[in-house]
Amino acid sequence: MIIGVLKCTEENLVAMVPKVVSKYQKGDFEIMIETGAGAASNYPDDQYEELGVKVAPRKEVLAQSDILLTVFGINIDELDQVKKEAMIIGKFNGRVESELLTALKQCEANAYSLDLLPRSTIAQSMDVLSSLASLSGYKAVVLGADNFGGYLPMMTTSAGTIPPAKVMVLGAGVAGLQAIATAKRLGAMIEVFDVRSAVKEEVQSLGAKFIEVEGAQESADAGGYAIQQSDEYIAKQKELIHQTAMKSDIVITTANIPGRQAPLLIEEKTVKAMKAGSVIIDMATASGGNVALSKDNETVEIEGVKIIGDTKLYNHMGAQSSFVYSNNIYNFLSFVLKEGKDNIPYDNEIVKNTLLKVEQEESVSA
Repeated sequence: MIIGVLKCTEENLVAMVPKVVSKYQKGDFEIMIETGAGAASNYPDDQYEELGVKVAPRKEVLAQSDILLTVFGINIDELDQVKKEAMIIGKFNGRVESELLTALKQCEANAYSLDLLPRSTIAQSMDVLSSLASLSGYKAVVLGADNFGGYLPMMTTSAGTIPPAKVMVLGAGVAGLQAIATAKRLGAMIEVFDVRSAVKEEVQSLGAKFIEVEGAQESADAGGYAIQQSDEYIAKQKELIHQTAMKSDIVITTANIPGRQAPLLIEEKTVKAMKAGSVIIDMATASGGNVALSKDNETVEIEGVKIIGDTKLYNHMGAQSSFVYSNNIYNFLSFVLKEGKDNIPYDNEIVKNTLLKVEQEESVSA
């Protein structure tokens, strides 16, 4: 079988890095990669050619591949160039309706969106969202520290003692936990908000203070994600966040609800009440943002408070992000193709969750 790797122009990621090529070659796969596919991630074509990978034009990769690997860099008008029995693997934002998603569900090839993987132990090694979120959480702290005009750790100097910076993290999912761990390693004092009481011990084990707001709603069916909260809870949460933010030097927001608009956690009055020189990193701007006045992929300054909006902070770490993404895809394919391409376990929850196909009732009504 031929595995083809497509270039992604929207992100600095490539779906197969040179270090992962040898894993596929042990399985007797022939590999093709689109010209320049790894350049944005600092993996030039010659690194692939040295490993026996064929570097080819996009049309050739589309037409000849039995398995196509991408991020989400495939266009609707290219789907008719793909083999009918091919597998297309990427992360296509499967919880948000789009023209591309509809086309992938209806095309004759089988498309798999890895952002729909279930939160299970067996799927952990394939979890692209967790892998990239962890890198983003790390980068958020580094970016915040770079834009904050002071030390993060406590410093004792001949001129006196400088207290540690105060960092507030909103959301203790994968990105939030990595942000907490990174800020702790840099010596900051950390306070954390999350609606899920189950993360309290994990937050405290990393050396942060967990701030609880009574009355949070939780659901075992949410797959580890936060769910929409009551108006009363949101009001209490915003007031406590307001009081904490005013004392903070760096605020990192990571709260996302899959397929829905991100909750607004920091209001305009809170931004304007913060100290001049403070920094906010909003990691939810692609879905509306957790912070009033934040803009996606932009930095704005409000009365001396800098707000950096960036949902894809992992994009600044192309080489490492591509490495983990490549391994996630390899682990997924190893599981799905364990018994060969003719014996894919379609009844398994990993395959059922990720396979993009029109539901039976939709097909009938159409």
